[in-house]
Amino acid sequence: MMRATWAVWLVLGGCGGAGDGDAPDAAPPDGPLAACTPTGGWASAPALPAGPTQETATVAVGGKVYVIGGFNGTAGVVRSVQIYDTATCTWSLGPELPMAVHHANVAEVGGTIYVLGAMTTLNFRAIGDGWAWNPATDAAWTARASMPTGTERGSAIVGVIGGRVILAGGLRGGAVADVAAFDPATDTWDTALPPLPQPRDHACGGVVGGKLYVAGGRRGTVGAIAGDVFEYTPGGGWGARAAMPTPRGGTACGVIADRLIVVGGEGNPAAPSGVFPEVEAFTPATNAWEALAPMPVPRHGMGAAAWDGRLYVPGGATREAFGAVDVHEVFTP
Repeated sequence: MMRATWAVWLVLGGCGGAGDGDAPDAAPPDGPLAACTPTGGWASAPALPAGPTQETATVAVGGKVYVIGGFNGTAGVVRSVQIYDTATCTWSLGPELPMAVHHANVAEVGGTIYVLGAMTTLNFRAIGDGWAWNPATDAAWTARASMPTGTERGSAIVGVIGGRVILAGGLRGGAVADVAAFDPATDTWDTALPPLPQPRDHACGGVVGGKLYVAGGRRGTVGAIAGDVFEYTPGGGWGARAAMPTPRGGTACGVIADRLIVVGGEGNPAAPSGVFPEVEAFTPATNAWEALAPMPVPRHGMGAAAWDGRLYVPGGATREAFGAVDVHEVFTP
């Protein structure tokens, strides 16, 4: 049996300014209050309550954004679950993960959050553990079926199609091309899906119109970044789409109004930090990309979650590799 972990629902922060973590001087001009009002462009939001955190997974459920695991400001791996309420502009803490992980593969199905594989320790050891938590009904995480032996990985591209969680690529000693599906209803894995055309980790993706899109990422190292875009059709395999204008890895993304919005990333030779400020949107219906307003605080190694037409981007790092910050910004396209 898994040891139960009790939930902490302490409200932290408010609609004040950024916390006093390792945050850069730059800040969006709209100010922190703008994150709780319907405004366009980028806005500041209250900083992460646990302090600087990077290499997280992020998902939205019922108007709340969940930031799961990651590295803290001293490169320690954490078990934290940080929860941002988009309606009240406040943070709380949820039940800790069963173990400390980073680069977790996370999805939401029917109101339940699933962690399906991740990395652990500073050695980036891939694990296949599966856990589930429904914020509305559960006090703690419970175990689900682990990834089959030999397919464990973190940093995969994750999307939900037809109630199944699709995991494409990821990191297991190096970039892999594995594609698998987890069925929450039967607690089973299907590893017979067509592999990615190329191995990929630290990529970005999302589901639009019942198809999974994979954009950019790494071919195993920070310097080996890609701009390719692949489209997965259930039952039909993979196809190439228009390449991302700015090749990069370590990005975050979300789907808003049938567009995949990709923000930030690392591997930028033109910046001393190695980090990209670019924000670009892909429209599958037209197979076209467009440039949007750049990030006020360029970052990589963060997750993002879309809710009610806005993209929430908490945490990440402002320099290549380790450089975690507690910055939280919200983008309204």
